[in-house]
Amino acid sequence: MDSSDAAELIAELNEDRQEQAEAERFRSGAALMIAFLAAVLAIGGLGGGNATDDMIDSNIRASDTWAFFQAKNVRQTMYELALADLEAEVAASGGPSEAQAARLADYRATIARYESEPDPEAPGDPLRGEGKRELRAQAEAFEAAREEAVARDGNFDMAEVLLQLALVLGSVAILAVNRPILLFSGLLGLTGAALTANGFLLIAPLPI
Repeated sequence: MDSSDAAELIAELNEDRQEQAEAERFRSGAALMIAFLAAVLAIGGLGGGNATDDMIDSNIRASDTWAFFQAKNVRQTMYELALADLEAEVAASGGPSEAQAARLADYRATIARYESEPDPEAPGDPLRGEGKRELRAQAEAFEAAREEAVARDGNFDMAEVLLQLALVLGSVAILAVNRPILLFSGLLGLTGAALTANGFLLIAPLPI
């Protein structure tokens, strides 16, 4: 082997070592990215589970509160009808007797209590109490909480799909040492991470 052949062999060996070193750096970077995406996926899975629980709980509480509201409304209507009958009876007789006056006052007080009955411990809080006004406010608050949980869950669901795709493509990129595939995986992962953050913060509505 002459000196030129030896020089070519050394150059080829150096080139192979350089390619191997670059491939190793590529795989190390890709592995770190995949580890990060897997952590984001785990966090998003926890957030999605909590959002689903909140959605179910808020829906049940809203339904129960509206049912209680309807029961109050039925009872209030019964008293309103009884009041109207008694008022007609009083009008026909020319004036209320002592007993009729007491019943009229009782009916009116009961109707007013069904309409609004704040919590004695928090009379200024519309979300506490058992009157129709308070029950309506509570039911609407539970519905708002349910809609917020639905929005959170949608973000987490879409993020989970994108992150899983990113992890699969990232694994393929490591095996094939393919930078375009890794880049596409990173873009999917970045979008999934943004949706995960949006699931917690609800900064922007989902475009779809």
